Amino acid sequence: MGALSVADRRAHEAAQGPVRTARQQPSVRRTVLASFPAGNPRGQWPAESRAAQERRQGVPARVVMDLDTDSFLVIVERPAA
Repeated sequence: MGALSVADRRAHEAAQGPVRTARQQPSVRRTVLASFPAGNPRGQWPAESRAAQERRQGVPARVVMDLDTDSFLVIVERPAA
């Protein structure tokens, strides 16, 4: 499957409605623990599994989508030192 045309991308974004973004506090540092391709047949499940594994070990990991690289990222947010 190829990339979306400009018109298709605009139509897709318009259909989603307003996008809310969380503002990151300047005192927070994000660390990427793992990256999984979104084109994986299992979708985001490997990323969710990895995040769950990290959370069981006490690491507050979560999954986010990186649209630029079309991948799911397992990240940790920690206060900057």
